[in-house]
Amino acid sequence: MQCDLYRLGVIEYQKAFNLQNQLAAQIASGERGPALLLLEHDPVYTFGRQGKPENMLWDEAECARRGITLHETDRGGDVTYHGPGQLVGYPILPLAHGDLTTDPDTGQPRLPQADYVGYLRKLEMTLIISLSRFGIGGGQIKGQTGVWVQPDVLSRCRHCPPELKQSPAKIASIGVRVDARGVSRHGFSLNVSPDMSHWDGILACGLENQNKVSLEMLVDPPPSVDEVAAVVGRAFGEVFGYEMVAHEGVLLI
Repeated sequence: MQCDLYRLGVIEYQKAFNLQNQLAAQIASGERGPALLLLEHDPVYTFGRQGKPENMLWDEAECARRGITLHETDRGGDVTYHGPGQLVGYPILPLAHGDLTTDPDTGQPRLPQADYVGYLRKLEMTLIISLSRFGIGGGQIKGQTGVWVQPDVLSRCRHCPPELKQSPAKIASIGVRVDARGVSRHGFSLNVSPDMSHWDGILACGLENQNKVSLEMLVDPPPSVDEVAAVVGRAFGEVFGYEMVAHEGVLLI
């Protein structure tokens, strides 16, 4: 099956959010096939459905001073950061197939069910494969969603403080939503070369003392976001079994 891959450059968060909704509606109605949006965002903190105000460490004035906006959104998870130098991927995929069935207990219509956990694991595997192609070993941590690198990998970090090299560091985050029609939205973010100091303003995912790392800190010379996007797009097709068809520039609907 074909999946359209759109490289959109740097795009404001709300514009990308609206675009996902439009695409999801078209995919659910059969007007359009699966799509993967690869892009960067202007600096933004986003709060998911489990977001807690106390996990925001900087006030609005400090965020404004640093040029960071705040948005509430409907993905899973708590608060995270997006910004230039971070590759963001939004897969808009029809995960649930089949017709409406009847719930045997209630007699009410029931939508086809998507394999939500399996979908998360496939996103993680896409990123792990992508990192391996830059010589970086990434992996999962039981009970958490995302991709980490272990201390043996962090030992090569040229500018990391010693304490960063003592425990795993997160290099990619995942937060998704599968809507009532079985179509996925939101997705993943991979740290290529973002401003790492912007994580100081939040307790990312509500977790204290969570180390963060980027490809720029581990690979010499560091790859560009475009180079990483090309690798991630190919890995996504391999993991999900899609033939990826690339489109450059702004997506018009």
